[in-house]
Amino acid sequence: MKTPFTTRQAKPGDAPALHELVCALAEYEKLTHLCTGNAEQLHEHLWGAKPYAEALIAEVDKGDVPYAVGFALYFHNYSSFLTKPGLYLEDLFVLPEYRRNGIGEALFREVAIKAVERDCGRFEWAVLDWNAPALSFYRKLGATVMPDWRICRATGSIIRCMADLEL
Repeated sequence: MKTPFTTRQAKPGDAPALHELVCALAEYEKLTHLCTGNAEQLHEHLWGAKPYAEALIAEVDKGDVPYAVGFALYFHNYSSFLTKPGLYLEDLFVLPEYRRNGIGEALFREVAIKAVERDCGRFEWAVLDWNAPALSFYRKLGATVMPDWRICRATGSIIRCMADLEL
């Protein structure tokens, strides 16, 4: 029997629950050593003076209280080739015990709807190459896994070194 759930746009009081889910995602991906933020920073970046991202939350009822079991965090990027904004799905996660209830698909489709409503030229995300269940999930929804593109990343002191580079 499927667990009933609802999805909604995250609101300021959701930062602690969202951060707990982010930590659960980091644990699932074996990347807890990289999870250094906190709920206060997340709140500021989602609802502060200059928001950088948006989020959706999936909830189930535990007694009479809604309980956050999944989330999608996304933000705009831009395609100069298309001269259109894009939407980038940074995180999509559902607690393992609530998977196979349609929660991940519902969250994913809601972000895709936002991309259509905002006339985005692209809807993109990254998947770890070892995450076979996620790769299968996205292919089932019609996504193309891009074989020729790799994500490059700089963090921490490397960004500072890059900013100080002299050519």
